[in-house]
Amino acid sequence: MPETIPADSVGLVNPTTLHIDTPLELDCGRTLASYDLVYETYGELNADHSNAVLICHALSGDHHAAGYHSMEDRKPGWWETAIGPGKAIDTNRFFVVSVNNLGGCKGSTGPNTVNPETGKLFGPDFPIVTVPDWIRSQAVLADKLGIEIWAAVIGGSLGGMQALQWAISLPERVRHAVVIAAAPKLSAQNIAFNEVARTAIKSDPDFHDGHYMELNTLPRQGLGLARMLGHITYLSDEAMGQKFGRELRSGSIQYGYDVEFQIESYLRYQSTSFVGRFDANTYLLMTKALDYFDPAKEFDDDLTATLSGIKAKSLVVSFTSDWRFSPLRSREIVNALLAAGKPVTYAEIEAHQGHDAFLMPIPRYLEIFATYMQSVAEEVGS
Repeated sequence: MPETIPADSVGLVNPTTLHIDTPLELDCGRTLASYDLVYETYGELNADHSNAVLICHALSGDHHAAGYHSMEDRKPGWWETAIGPGKAIDTNRFFVVSVNNLGGCKGSTGPNTVNPETGKLFGPDFPIVTVPDWIRSQAVLADKLGIEIWAAVIGGSLGGMQALQWAISLPERVRHAVVIAAAPKLSAQNIAFNEVARTAIKSDPDFHDGHYMELNTLPRQGLGLARMLGHITYLSDEAMGQKFGRELRSGSIQYGYDVEFQIESYLRYQSTSFVGRFDANTYLLMTKALDYFDPAKEFDDDLTATLSGIKAKSLVVSFTSDWRFSPLRSREIVNALLAAGKPVTYAEIEAHQGHDAFLMPIPRYLEIFATYMQSVAEEVGS
C-alpha cells in the first residue's frame, strides 16, 4: 500500500454481507433455503437510482474489485485499473456494486461455508451452480439495494458471460451490457483445459473427495497444478517471452529437474500464492459453471434468436493475443447482436498480454472503455 492513497482510487473500502432468507431454486434441481452474498460498493447512488453498475468477476475473482481494505494492504482490488474517480468506471458518476458469486470462497455461501442444515461445512456437497443461478441471486441483491435497472452490467471472461446472461435473462433490468474477453460458450479445448485442472485437484491424495477441510488439510499440489495450467492459458506466448524468455535463475544450466528457468519459478510462485487464498472445491465449481454456460442451447443453438429479446445496448471488447477467448468468439456475439437488430459497439484491441489483457492498463482499451461509459453516464443523467 502506498503511503498515501492515490487520488484516482476509491480508497479504503469494507465488504458487506447480505443474508437472504428467500429460497433460491437452482438449475441443478436443488434449492438453497437461505444464503449470504458478500459485496462492496463504490461511489454514491443517485436520487432516482439510475446510475448503478454491477461488476461481475471472473473464475478466481471476488467482490474486492477496487480500493484497499486497510492501509497495510499491498495490493488493491483486482480491477483498480478500471474503477475509481476519473477512471473508465468513474465512481464520481456511478454507484458501483461488486459481488462475490454464490459458491465463491470469499464470504458468499459456498463450499467453504457452513451448511445450516447440518452444522458442517458444505464442502463437496455444495450444489453445482450456473451462470443463470448467479444472475437470479444478484437480482435479489439488486432488489435489496433498491436498484430496478442497472445502468450497466460489466465483466471480463466469466464475468462477461454473466453480463451477457443478465441481458438475456432480465432484459428489462439492464441498460448496457459490457462483455469483455468472453465467449457465447466454451470451446471443446477450453472444456478440456478445465477438466485437466479438475483432475489435478481431485487426484491429489489430500483432496479426500472434497472433504479436506474436515481433515484439516488442503490439496495443495493439485490446486497448485490447476493454477499453473490456468495461468499458462491466460498469458500469450509473446507475453511470456517478453517477460521471461529463456532466462535462467542461476545464469547457467544445472542439468537437473529443479527449477532453473525464470518462467518455472514464476509459475511455482503463482501456484503457491493461489493455494493460500482460494478454495479447491470452489475452483471445481467455477470451472463447471464455465463449462455449462451455453445460453443458446435453449434456443436450438441459435445465438441470434437467443439475443433477440435483449433490450440492452452492448459494448463487446476482445484482445488480439487472447487465445483462450479469441476475438473470433467475441465476433460471434457481435454478429448475432447485429443479426438480431441490436445496438452494439465492438472493439478489438491490439495487445500482447493474452487473456489477462482485460485486467491490464492498456491505454487504447481504457480509452474506448471510458468513452463508452461516459455515454452511459450521460444517458442516465449522472
